[in-house]
Amino acid sequence: MKKGYPKRIIAIVLALLYVNILSPVVYAQTSAVTSYSDAITTSAGADTAASSSVGYEETKKLAEKKASALKILYGTTSVQYALIDGGEIVLSGQAGVYSKNNLTALTKDHMYGIGSISKIFTTVAVMQLVDQGKVKLDNPVIDYIPEFTMADERYKDITVRMLLNHSSGLLGSSFNNSMLFNDEDQSGYNNLLNTLKTSRLKAAPGDFSVYCNDGFSLAQLLVERVSGMDFTSYISESIVAPLKLDHTKTPYEDFSAASLVKTYLPTFKNALPIESLSVVGAGGIYSSAEDLCQFSQIFMKDGAPAVLSPASAKAMENPEYLNGLMKFKEASSLSYGLGWDSVTTSPFTQYNIKALVKGGDTMLYHSSLIVLPEEGMAMAVFTSGGASTYNQVMAQEVLLSALKEKGSIAEIKANPTPTKPEKADLTKEQKKYEGSYVSSVAAIKVTLSKDGILTLSDLSGSGQSAKYSYTGDGKYYSANGSEYLSFSEEANGKTYLYASAYSNLPSLGSVGSFGYQFQKAEPNDLTKQVAAAWKTRADKKYYIINEKYTSQIYAGGGMSLQIKLPKDLEGYCNNAQIIDENTARPNIQIPGVYGRDLNDYSFYKKGVSEYLTYGSYLLKSEDNIRSLFTWSGVSFQIGKEGYAKWYKIGDKSKNRKLKVTAPENSSFTVFDSNGVCLFNSWVSKENTVTLPENGMIVFAGDPYVTFVIQYIK
Repeated sequence: MKKGYPKRIIAIVLALLYVNILSPVVYAQTSAVTSYSDAITTSAGADTAASSSVGYEETKKLAEKKASALKILYGTTSVQYALIDGGEIVLSGQAGVYSKNNLTALTKDHMYGIGSISKIFTTVAVMQLVDQGKVKLDNPVIDYIPEFTMADERYKDITVRMLLNHSSGLLGSSFNNSMLFNDEDQSGYNNLLNTLKTSRLKAAPGDFSVYCNDGFSLAQLLVERVSGMDFTSYISESIVAPLKLDHTKTPYEDFSAASLVKTYLPTFKNALPIESLSVVGAGGIYSSAEDLCQFSQIFMKDGAPAVLSPASAKAMENPEYLNGLMKFKEASSLSYGLGWDSVTTSPFTQYNIKALVKGGDTMLYHSSLIVLPEEGMAMAVFTSGGASTYNQVMAQEVLLSALKEKGSIAEIKANPTPTKPEKADLTKEQKKYEGSYVSSVAAIKVTLSKDGILTLSDLSGSGQSAKYSYTGDGKYYSANGSEYLSFSEEANGKTYLYASAYSNLPSLGSVGSFGYQFQKAEPNDLTKQVAAAWKTRADKKYYIINEKYTSQIYAGGGMSLQIKLPKDLEGYCNNAQIIDENTARPNIQIPGVYGRDLNDYSFYKKGVSEYLTYGSYLLKSEDNIRSLFTWSGVSFQIGKEGYAKWYKIGDKSKNRKLKVTAPENSSFTVFDSNGVCLFNSWVSKENTVTLPENGMIVFAGDPYVTFVIQYIK
């Protein structure tokens, strides 16, 4: 789903792009905050349960310090956390503010969007149906959703298990009109089957596990079909009520909007409208940290058999990522279970402790849940702003402290200390790995010098690069020794760039990540005719026209896609292989996370305008977008298809104040020359804006909505 991709291509940056709905870059900020580490205070409030057999006083202090670090150094407005041990909340606290605009106290009962942690609720729901004998994990999905079809006959082989362990082969995330502001419209989710009808698979079902949101949206639909209930009603009745989760809701339940912590974006002075994600099963649930800890009781030794059988809870812990038909040589820090991101998780593996981890990121909220089933412990950390990886590091550090304080571990082991690498002579065998590589987030070029220096160069045109030194054994290390790269030739005939990195996040803790990050691009020669057709699109932007006026994407600034034809990657558009004059398809099969969210490019013309279908989105070429009217009193209407109308802000409109008159079922948004959102009427509830130089303005609304513009002094 959304977002911006990282501009830095150093391995650790990519490694810290996590596996949730949204994937913010979390590493790039760390160097900037190091000098502020001493500013950390312990202003966060934490309560320790008096009845606990362990006081956890040291752990309480540590949690307060880590929460303050999240607040001061890592871009969060608020932090909420809780730790459960033996069925009892032994630690609960908050930091930051509920709102920047009022004095309402932040409490343990306020709710956050938990993003992809919703997938664990969805998995539990499916496993309940397994317990009831209504679903079999290894039966085809079409047994339960017969109307599910795709333009790839292999879809018939997708099983229920594959939806839950990310091995379905689905391209990724069909989120058009699914991430909204204060809008209960479910058309985005309801349109999933229509979107998949024309979609292909990126791999054979069961080949390997790579993060996939659509699998969980299908699982949500499966629960509805089999149970005969809508998903919200099902989880409310079958999970939330029996566990007494009083502060766990979906966008389709009645509750006070004030119970949700306020969220912000840098370009808006006031709080944003509440977040509404119709893809509830993939990422749309709200909860509190204490509720999530209570939910985690399902996975403990004694479990919650009234909710889920111990056998099904245990089955969710299985290392499903190892069961793929395609076997990879190297390990990954993403060890998928059923629903879980990781079922074999560092640093807990150093203590022979099983840790189940799930993170969640939406555009506004970020969350992490770590469950230690054999220890009867779990911790949840939520933030508005920040990133789930930050929250996971806080949770792991606090849990290690709690384990030590209760006597489960004797000591907390020191973090690895990187050492400066010793260079070795480059072997001739290594030279074959030179070339261009692609992933779902970037395209890079690998060059190897005679003296053993590996250079990664970004092919997007940013001019950024990173260097690594050959040390023998096929490894290339960064200057300080905290990262290494290597290459792996796999049984599928593809060559991969593998990265392992370890980084310290100031005042939070350390995080390691390792896995396949890039796949070597295959040669793709084009005919002159095909090459000429794509050359006309080079560097041009295409703008989304089928996103609802309440969408978060307008405010997030992710409304355009630029066509890049890298000079060192002939025959490719961005990361996709060009097929013909109007089609390009990514041929990326990377397990873990860097092969997620792939979309085919399909161009067509209607009249004089060129359009692009990209996954579930429809975009229009900048060549066919006119300048905004320069006189007052102009009115225009959204067509019957409901497509948004884009305009360029020309010289005669720049720096002028514009007033727009329109009905409630519409919005307009202004972007600067870099595509950053400066104004969104649905968020601000205002109708006047000063237009920037070389910017863009888009008007969105229901079919036949009329806008009237007027320039004012």
